[in-house]
Amino acid sequence: MNPIVIKISGSEGADLDALCDDIAVLVGQGQPIILVHGASAAATALAERAGVPVRMITSPSGHSSRYTDPATLEMYVAAAAGQVNKDLVGRLQRRGVNAIGLSGLDGRLLQAQRKRAIRAVEKGKQRIIRDDYTGKLTGANAGLLNLLISAGYTPVIAPLAIGSDSEPLNVDGDRAAALLAASVHANNLIILANVPGLLSDFPDETSLVQRLTLSEIDKAMAMAEGRMKRKILAAQEALEGGVTQVVFADARHAEPVGDGLAGQGTVLERS
Repeated sequence: MNPIVIKISGSEGADLDALCDDIAVLVGQGQPIILVHGASAAATALAERAGVPVRMITSPSGHSSRYTDPATLEMYVAAAAGQVNKDLVGRLQRRGVNAIGLSGLDGRLLQAQRKRAIRAVEKGKQRIIRDDYTGKLTGANAGLLNLLISAGYTPVIAPLAIGSDSEPLNVDGDRAAALLAASVHANNLIILANVPGLLSDFPDETSLVQRLTLSEIDKAMAMAEGRMKRKILAAQEALEGGVTQVVFADARHAEPVGDGLAGQGTVLERS
């Protein structure tokens, strides 16, 4: 049975107990699960307590991301690979799921190339940032995941990657989940966030777009707000990588994974 890959947002508002309840049911039925998680809210809170400024940068194409200088990277590693990852592992273990916590550095699970020069737009002008530790994903260790799944483990993965100099790099969690889903030949990728899916008139939740195909990705990008643009790009990469279906679903309610598998949210398919 091919695994299902689930990505849970690192923003506040997700019902993590409902998520873990759903995963426990699926695992109990023999369905392999890979869980990828974000850590944005936890990393921001940790940075604020440590007095490390939190900055977001916007690319010329309009994509926003966390500015990850060395001090911020230290906070993000602690939050993602430590606090959030182990909290989810503990929740799943309490439900009888033999979860194992990993980051992309472990076993070279996620590989990336550091973006040594990033173009950012500030106050209408472009500038170059050279001390950022974010990465462009280049590969995934599917063999390690298959080994763990075959041994009965449920991998819980923090979105950090290993760079060419073996340094930790901050990578986009949605795109990491897409790469992992394609690498293990998953049929389904469920991307959960604190919205019901793609909204044509954000933040009006009654404007939910129920279905999209690859040929409609450009149209979807045009209607999406900042964070959703990255999710659409991740969905495109997953579908082009062989994943059958990607669903953007709501993480705030009971049975979020079950609802996603039932098509409640925005369903994206190749055709």
